[in-house]
Amino acid sequence: MPALFDWVSPSRGGMRSASRARLISFGLAAGAVVLATGLIAASPDANLKSAALEPGEALPGGGATSKASTDNANAFSHASGNMAFQDELKFKVGNGIFKKMWVSAPASTLASDGLGPLYNARSCQACHIKDGRGHPPSGPDDDAVSMLLRLSIPAEASSGGAAANLEPPKTTAPEPTYGEQLQDLSVQGHAAEGRLRVDYAETSVRLQGGETVMLRAPRYSIADLAYGPLHPLTMLSPRIAQPMIGLGLLEAIPQEDILARADPEDADGDGVSGRPHWVRREGGADELGRFGWKASSASVRRQAAEAFAGDIGVSTPDIRRPYGDCTKAQSFCLNAPHGETAGAPEIEEKLFSLVVFYSQNLAVPRRRDAQAPDVLKGRALFHQIGCAACHAPSHKTGEAPGGAHLADQTIWPYTDLLLHDMGEGLADHRPDGDASGREWRTPPLWGVGLTQTVNGHTFLLHDGRARNVLEAILWHGGEAQNARDAFARLTKSERERLIAFVNSL
Repeated sequence: MPALFDWVSPSRGGMRSASRARLISFGLAAGAVVLATGLIAASPDANLKSAALEPGEALPGGGATSKASTDNANAFSHASGNMAFQDELKFKVGNGIFKKMWVSAPASTLASDGLGPLYNARSCQACHIKDGRGHPPSGPDDDAVSMLLRLSIPAEASSGGAAANLEPPKTTAPEPTYGEQLQDLSVQGHAAEGRLRVDYAETSVRLQGGETVMLRAPRYSIADLAYGPLHPLTMLSPRIAQPMIGLGLLEAIPQEDILARADPEDADGDGVSGRPHWVRREGGADELGRFGWKASSASVRRQAAEAFAGDIGVSTPDIRRPYGDCTKAQSFCLNAPHGETAGAPEIEEKLFSLVVFYSQNLAVPRRRDAQAPDVLKGRALFHQIGCAACHAPSHKTGEAPGGAHLADQTIWPYTDLLLHDMGEGLADHRPDGDASGREWRTPPLWGVGLTQTVNGHTFLLHDGRARNVLEAILWHGGEAQNARDAFARLTKSERERLIAFVNSL
């Protein structure tokens, strides 16, 4: 069957011709895309019988599911429902530190200084707004506080190798002047590195039944660069902040269970070949990545340490980098005051571990309308067209770093935590560890339907280009191409039922 989009190959091979490589910065060429009719299989029976929910499915976090209301903006900010009373104080204090606004050094309050000098946010909460999902800038005058822009160059270029290489690099190095990410804020007396700009090119997609959907493809650039030009081979990769719910439960899924779902060579021939991301640590063994858009962090603790260092510029017991992401080209930054005292990091172990505990114990909300007839029919369609091949519905937790109450729980996150080739349309063309520029970790779907309630928007995917669930599905390619095409062949009412199911999670 021919590809539904002429600009995307259904195989893992990528673009069909070198000329189409020019579309990389857009992710999608402008113009109309029309669903081919007469070449597709008949739509599934509109009267498809729904399967009943499995036991416990309405409680996606098992016993740790939130006991609080899900109809307000605090739906993502509650503690694990089965947390012991004596742990509630740890959770609340951790919440306070998560929200704390850091200030530049030196300051009279030693426990709160160490910000920057270059940074993206003054607190964890500033990026993870209401513990929820970030968003791209809404226009040229909006900030990018809940969206990062990763920067890197091919590793060969950093060591004086070839100045140009058309092949995607396998390893990268930080951009020489601006480091690993663009930092668009700074402390007094210093200039921020620059300002993220996003421009969109729209294209239309016509689905079965004549429905037309507009997709927007982003192009990224940096305005007001303060410290000189970027390296000519700089790769840009945007990342919106992900929801914080259920992290301790994902951390508690046994490694062997995740690996059992991997099929890197597609041995079963279903076109889906998820693989684990092994994260290398200096002086230590490789660890299984679970967190971040590319599964580049192996634990909640490591993810928190990397965020403190890169986003806020605060050193932790795990990453002693009081100057954050400063580079050798930014001598002013390296010579600025910092908040480390007597050899202690800017956030000491006791406070840092409370932030980690808080992050591990933000509860997953209960399902909404899980038994509604349309939701159940959408559930059946979700499985029938192949979405569950990557968005694996359930797991059983084992030992839990976030507390014994998170162990031995049947959970329903709808992720396999593996890397998948998502096609050229979503590729950022920037390797991240062992993850290629076309690979992304399957994001959990639990709580996705509450994004509007918590964060006031419905932007999805790694860069927020999708404005709703429908657009997010239509962006799927690569290993998800068959499922995406099957979705496009559904009738409008069937698509609405499947979306209703996703929004009930």
